[in-house]
Amino acid sequence: MSLFIKKPLEQLMDQASDSGKGLKRTLGPGNLIALGIGAIIGAGLFVRTAAAAGDAAGPGVVVSYIVAGIGCAFAGLCYAEFASMIPIAGSAYAYAYVTMGEFMAWIIGWALVLEYALASATVSIAWSEYLNSLLGGAIPYQWCHSPWETAIDGAQGLVNLPAIFILLVLTSILIKGTQESATLNTIIVFIKVSIVLVFIVIGWSFINDANYTPFTIPGSLPGHEAWNRHGWGGVLGGAGIVFFAFIGFDAVSTAAQEAKNPKRDMPIGILGSLLICTILFVLFSHVLTGIANWQEFKVAGKEASVAYAIKTYMHGYEWLGTLVTVAILAGFSSVILVMLMGQSRVFYSMSKDGLVPSVFSQLHPKFRTPFKSNMILFVFVSLFGGFVPGSVAGDLTSFGTLFAFVLVCAGIWVMRIANPGAIRPFKTPLVPLVPILGIVICIALILSLDYVTQLSALAWLLIGLVVYFTYSKKNSVLRQGK
Repeated sequence: MSLFIKKPLEQLMDQASDSGKGLKRTLGPGNLIALGIGAIIGAGLFVRTAAAAGDAAGPGVVVSYIVAGIGCAFAGLCYAEFASMIPIAGSAYAYAYVTMGEFMAWIIGWALVLEYALASATVSIAWSEYLNSLLGGAIPYQWCHSPWETAIDGAQGLVNLPAIFILLVLTSILIKGTQESATLNTIIVFIKVSIVLVFIVIGWSFINDANYTPFTIPGSLPGHEAWNRHGWGGVLGGAGIVFFAFIGFDAVSTAAQEAKNPKRDMPIGILGSLLICTILFVLFSHVLTGIANWQEFKVAGKEASVAYAIKTYMHGYEWLGTLVTVAILAGFSSVILVMLMGQSRVFYSMSKDGLVPSVFSQLHPKFRTPFKSNMILFVFVSLFGGFVPGSVAGDLTSFGTLFAFVLVCAGIWVMRIANPGAIRPFKTPLVPLVPILGIVICIALILSLDYVTQLSALAWLLIGLVVYFTYSKKNSVLRQGK
C-alpha cells in the first residue's frame, strides 16, 4: 500500500462531527482570538525581539517582523480555509493526511512536536528568566539554568527548576478542562496586551533616534560576518528568529474540534489574532530598539531585555519595569498553556489514526481532556525546559513552524485541484498565488536559520522516519481498514 495513502475527506468530516464521544465544543470566536493572542504574545515579543536585534538585524528587526508577518499572512489565509472546512483537532497534520497522504502527514505531525512542545519549553525558560529578574536574582544560577550554560563568574547551570514548575502547574490546569483553560487565558491576555500598550505609549517619549543609526548591522563587526547576521541579510535572518513569535495563530487551528461554530469562528480566530499581534509587534520592536541600543542586547539586556531597557533608560518609570515583568510572567504562562494544548490535540488526532500509541487519545472520564497525553508531554517538555538552553529550543521551534506552514500552503493548492467541489466556508484568495508566496517566504526563512538548527531539525526528522517505519505504518488505522 502506498506511503501516500490519503484519508478520505468524508471520513475526517464524520470524525469531526462526532462530538458525543470526543472533545467538548465550548469555544466561541472571542475565546479563539484570545487563544491566538495568548500564544503569540510571549517569548517571541519579550525575548526574541532583543535576540534578533542583537544577533542579526539591529534596529532593522522592525522590518524583520514585517517580513515574518507577511509570510504568516499567506500561511494564515491557507490555515483559515482548512480550519473552516475541516474543523478537527490536529491542525496541519490532519490537513496533510487528506491532501498529501499518510507519510507527509506523519512528517508534519512529527515536525509539530518541534513547534508546540519545544515552544512550551522555550517559553518556560523565558518564564524562569523573568521570575529571577523579578526576585532580584535570588534564585542561584545553577538552579535556573541548563547544564550547558555558564555565568560570567564561572557558575555552572544544573537544572532550570522554575521552568519545570510552571510546566507542571499549567499541565494540571489543562487536565481540568478546555473552557477553564480558555477563561484563564482570556484574563491573562487582557492583562498582558494592556501592559504592552502602556510600554509602547510611555516608551515612545524615551526613544533616542541615534539608536536607529545604522539601521542594519555592519558586516565589519566581529561575530556578524555571516550573510544572515548583518545588513539586509541580517534582517532576513532576524525574521527567521522572530518568526517564533508568530506560532500562536496556527495553534488556534488545533482547537477546531472544540469550537462551537468552527466554520465561522476559526477564520476569525486565526486571522484576527494574527492581525492584532503583527501591529503590536512592529510598534513594540520600534520602541524597544529606540530606547536601548541593539548592541546592549548582546550581553547586558539579553535576559529580561524589556525590564533592562526600562530600568536603565526610562528613569522614573521603574515601577513599569516591575509591572511589565509581572505581566510577562502571566503572558508567558498563557503561551505555554496554548502550546501544550495544541501539542496534546495533535497527538490526539495522530493517536486516533493509530500513528502514535492509544494512550495519547484517552480522555479523562469527567473532564474529557487527553489527560494522559498531557502528563507524558509534561515529562518530555520538562527535559527540554530544565536541561536545554532557550536559544537552541527557540530556533528549532521556528523550523517546525515554518515547515508546517510550507505544507499547509501546498495542501491548499493540492486540495483545490483534487477536491474543487468541497464546501469551503472560507476561501483563500488568489490561489495558487497566495500559497506559492507563502511557500517561498517560509522556505527563505528556513534557509536563513543557522546550520546547527537546520542539522538538528534534520536529525529530528530522521528519528521520526525510524518511528514511522517501525511503529506507525504497521498500526495505521487507515491501512488496516478500520
